[in-house]
Amino acid sequence: MITLRHLFVCSVVFLAPALFAVEQPIQELAREQFAFAAKQYAGILKQMESDATRLPRTVVDGKLKAVGPTDWTSGFFPGSLWLIYEQTKDPALLAAAQDYTKRVESIQHFTKHHDLGFMLGCSYGEGWRITGEPAYRDVLIQGARSLSTRYSPKTGVIRSWDSKPWIYPVIIDNMMNLGLLWFAHVETKEPAFREIVFSHADKTLANHYRADHSSYHLLDYDPTTGAVTQRKTVQGYADDSTWARGQAWGLAGYAAAARFTKNSAYLNQAKTIADFLRNHPNLPADGIPYWDFNAPNIPHAIRDAAAGAVMAMGLWDLALQLGPEAGAPYRALAEKQIRSLASPAYRAALNENGNWILMHSVGHFSAKSEIDVPLNYTDYYFLKTLSLVLGDKPAVNGVP
Repeated sequence: MITLRHLFVCSVVFLAPALFAVEQPIQELAREQFAFAAKQYAGILKQMESDATRLPRTVVDGKLKAVGPTDWTSGFFPGSLWLIYEQTKDPALLAAAQDYTKRVESIQHFTKHHDLGFMLGCSYGEGWRITGEPAYRDVLIQGARSLSTRYSPKTGVIRSWDSKPWIYPVIIDNMMNLGLLWFAHVETKEPAFREIVFSHADKTLANHYRADHSSYHLLDYDPTTGAVTQRKTVQGYADDSTWARGQAWGLAGYAAAARFTKNSAYLNQAKTIADFLRNHPNLPADGIPYWDFNAPNIPHAIRDAAAGAVMAMGLWDLALQLGPEAGAPYRALAEKQIRSLASPAYRAALNENGNWILMHSVGHFSAKSEIDVPLNYTDYYFLKTLSLVLGDKPAVNGVP
């Protein structure tokens, strides 16, 4: 005779694996990702053996696409090599990191756009942080001097591009370049670097953000009066939409600025952005954003792993600064994003995806450029977040 007690016992036995499954510790998962990354990047290095000058960026029509040092993404691949070397101590990866870092050395004198913080900070900055090589320090300082030439006291911000139809465009991405300037301030004690950092961060906070705490992508300034003349979202769905990677740049940029300046206004801004994002009704359950939070075909819009990776890094950085209790909700979302990115939904199979780690990133959707592809900066920010998970403290001198 089957009793209720029998049914209860059988049900518990049947459900036990689901009820008592233990989630893999996040540190263990992070170590696994670095081991996988070492194998994948060996494949990229193999593909680049006949190319001694360029740097890998993405995959186009099934083939690896490489770019020259002036491409805004040039510093991410060497940065990833440094991060993988740091965790694996593989001498072959050290040699590769040194080689690919050297390929962007000329950028220390580059003044034609604002992205030196990406180009040098993620290559020479990681190299300096890990090795303390004096020559790397010198390149970073010269790079900061070059970046400073794009600053105007009349606008109080660093000009991003020189391209028309804009006069003095400033994009939210520019927040990610301030660490390079702060590093130069710390190393040289020159006050001008510090002044540019505070002025740019303050102006961006005042002008780029809407009442709901989302950000425009691009502001155009009048170079004579310093007034804002246009507010646009070039890479998003519409000028008034919430472009996902732009929100992530702002979050990570203000979290970093708070860390190295110790300015409470920047910490509060990072927290405000993080709260807006984690409570957004269009943030998917797995934590990886659509390419734009206001994309017209949600929930069928394309996801952007790049936005997810940058957002996770910013959240983890913020959580570290806030401490265990106040930082708990931000760390929880970052951990969800990390686990999602490390899952088969986003992480490639071994030797696939052009040997990049992560799939499903979006470069510039509106321009039909780099849609649903691997991107070098997605991998870099994923690996950078994993290094924070493994206990590496974010630098307070401005370098990554």
